[in-house]
Amino acid sequence: MDFKGVNMVINYDLPTSAVEYIHRIGRTGRAGHRGRAVTFFTEDDKPLLRSIANVIQRAGCPVPEYIKHLPKLQSKQKKKFIKKPLTRESICTTPKCFLEKDKRKMKTTKENTKGKKKGKEDKNGSELQTVAES
Repeated sequence: MDFKGVNMVINYDLPTSAVEYIHRIGRTGRAGHRGRAVTFFTEDDKPLLRSIANVIQRAGCPVPEYIKHLPKLQSKQKKKFIKKPLTRESICTTPKCFLEKDKRKMKTTKENTKGKKKGKEDKNGSELQTVAES
């Protein structure tokens, strides 16, 4: 897929391989245009950084020295990361005020529904019985 006009990619989750990294950032800077890629990583991601840093360096971009000197990942470790990537807590991008507003709205809706009574009518329109909804 080609998305025209994408000039920046943000990776909130570090790709598990250099190939996957290239695929992700390849959505930016198409057809000779310039693009940026920002990738967030944690301490747990450090074993994966070196291979990605090599790709970045070969493309002519600067790489911090400490990343270049990280230990090389063994092939068994690589396979392990590819089969079972790191699990993380989910990221919520919805502002807290909106989430709280929705909770209040749901609570109010439930209370209003609980208190209503539903009447059943016969053919003539007169009420037969009243049943409370729960």
